[in-house]
Amino acid sequence: MKKILEGKELGFGTAPLGNMFRSITDEEALATVDAAWEQGIRHFDTAPVYGAGLAEIRLGEILSKRPRDEYVLATKVGRVILDELEDPASRDMGEKGDLFKYGRENKIEIDYSEDGTLRAIERSLKYLQTDRLDIVYVHDIAQDIYGDEWVSKFETSRTGAFRVLDRLRDEGVIKAWGIGVNRVEPIEIAMDLDEVRPDAFLLAGRYSLLDHDRALQRLMPKAAKENIDIIVGGPYSSGVLVGGAHFEYQKASPEIVAKVDRIKAIADRHNISVKAAALQFALANPAVASVIPGASRPARIAEDVAALNEKIPSAFWQEIREQKLVAPDAPLPE
Repeated sequence: MKKILEGKELGFGTAPLGNMFRSITDEEALATVDAAWEQGIRHFDTAPVYGAGLAEIRLGEILSKRPRDEYVLATKVGRVILDELEDPASRDMGEKGDLFKYGRENKIEIDYSEDGTLRAIERSLKYLQTDRLDIVYVHDIAQDIYGDEWVSKFETSRTGAFRVLDRLRDEGVIKAWGIGVNRVEPIEIAMDLDEVRPDAFLLAGRYSLLDHDRALQRLMPKAAKENIDIIVGGPYSSGVLVGGAHFEYQKASPEIVAKVDRIKAIADRHNISVKAAALQFALANPAVASVIPGASRPARIAEDVAALNEKIPSAFWQEIREQKLVAPDAPLPE
């Protein structure tokens, strides 16, 4: 799997292109994808639920004009976008709330079966204007979306989506598959399965400067040992690390804001950006193959690339560790 993402340590998470939190114009969205390409980004991650197909459509509009062999394209299954319409505000997104209320009004059908997986892939290929996908994740089979029902959704996926994706990978139709979630537990269970062999996991929000303790207990060491790649989503913790108001898709608590302020104060003392610290912290873990921050403005892409290449003095990481702002066992950049 690392070969697939070799040289693509910085990817582009396209949730904001689905009008997450706010409505953006097609022009702004397409300019952002163009900027990502021009800045050398060749790993693009999307999902049907991002605006009920809106992010996939916008991404496909630009990438369909680029050489297909030059980039890695990842999307997700578990939800099928229908032609029938519904009120986006009526959707139950669990702890994520109504973050895509400004997206398209197409009805979203939840289906983690084999048939649902194949239908989701077919629709994604249409929206993305492509004939193939590189990585496919089973999306959101976790507590934050389904509460106590998440285990039954996982079991449906195990006998449905997991098996068909495993087969498609073995047949060469896709290059890799895994699950994409905002919680550690589903990944830990999936890693222990015998009947299927996931290649990679997209972990959003659980391996950031603000939140990484749980992932370090078992998941990250096991992934590194077994050569299973972790792709880190949400490295800026829904934006609160880089000046935004959200943490975990909700308004950040005073405690989180205070922790961010402490990190920022140390970063200011060492004359570095928090964005650089966030990206480089995630990539310092040997299990991490790529990090995929989101963006909805072209200028943000240039900032991400600059942050990835920014020189951070070891004294910054030493102070972060001494102030107990990162876990004692968290790998730090050298």
